[in-house]
Amino acid sequence: MKAQAHRFCIAPMMDWTDRHCRFAHRLLSAQARLYTEMVTVPAVIHGKREQLLGFDPSEHAIALQLGGSDPAGLAEAAKIGEAWGYDEINLNVGCPSDRVQVGSFGACLMAEPELVAACVAAMRAVVRVPVTVKCRIGIDDQDSEADLDRFIDTVAEAGCDTFIVHARKAWLKGLSPKENREVPPLDYGRVARLKARRPELTIVLNGGIGSIDEAEHHLQTFDGVMLGRAAYHTPYILAEVDRRLFGSDRPEISRGDVLRTLIPYIERHVAKGGRPYNVLRHILGLYHGQPRARAFRRLLSEQGPRATAGGDLVRAALALVEGRDLPAAAE
Repeated sequence: MKAQAHRFCIAPMMDWTDRHCRFAHRLLSAQARLYTEMVTVPAVIHGKREQLLGFDPSEHAIALQLGGSDPAGLAEAAKIGEAWGYDEINLNVGCPSDRVQVGSFGACLMAEPELVAACVAAMRAVVRVPVTVKCRIGIDDQDSEADLDRFIDTVAEAGCDTFIVHARKAWLKGLSPKENREVPPLDYGRVARLKARRPELTIVLNGGIGSIDEAEHHLQTFDGVMLGRAAYHTPYILAEVDRRLFGSDRPEISRGDVLRTLIPYIERHVAKGGRPYNVLRHILGLYHGQPRARAFRRLLSEQGPRATAGGDLVRAALALVEGRDLPAAAE
């Protein structure tokens, strides 16, 4: 049986999975593998590294996702990432945005498997942590059978043994990144055929998985699953992960305890010059489906951006959902 390192992953999502989001997700699951937002190679090499790469020790296991297509630059960035303590370096071969295409990386690299293989080989030569690839099943008019097989085989030959596969093509012309998350249809069968053909590889399924029930179903076929928007918008589903997917006897943390744990975290963030809403925006969906969920979300989203001391606002939100001293405006 394969190691469970990638059994359940939370997708890298631009503007969402920053360090504060990941801290909150780690409170909910000790076993989920976390990913940074995509960070470009020039940013890693020349940017403010603490701001871009810093993370709380509790976030392990955590992967740094890199965007780039120059083997030498990626090798340098991967080495920096390893030195910062990341447990995995992941190469983005799936993002379809115009900005990424202008930089000649992301999903457009699906058309250049030899270059991706060279990038993987260059990174593997300078780091000891795993180097993995997140890709699509194809782009534009590629044949999703032959071209995906060629891509995986070529990159695997360079030493990559873990692929996170978003189960739909990316259309690089005429569709926005949002539309590329919905069009064309998902093709889980194509990824299943890849897994059957290359059983020795670790294949993690990504795209459209909306619940832990669905994740359990897909784990009958794949080595791992990766959730994105469902994990972000309804984060409390992550509280089930350790017990249901890893067999852990760790008690599930309550929503209230998540908030109570976030209070000192937010206060430390504010003490360093940060704003409470940097953290609070990531937990707006914590009470999704629960009584007073709408009032909870409204309180944080309306008062959070103006707040300067987040502890008091979190305590008010906690009192609201627990039915204590309801603020008149939130009833």
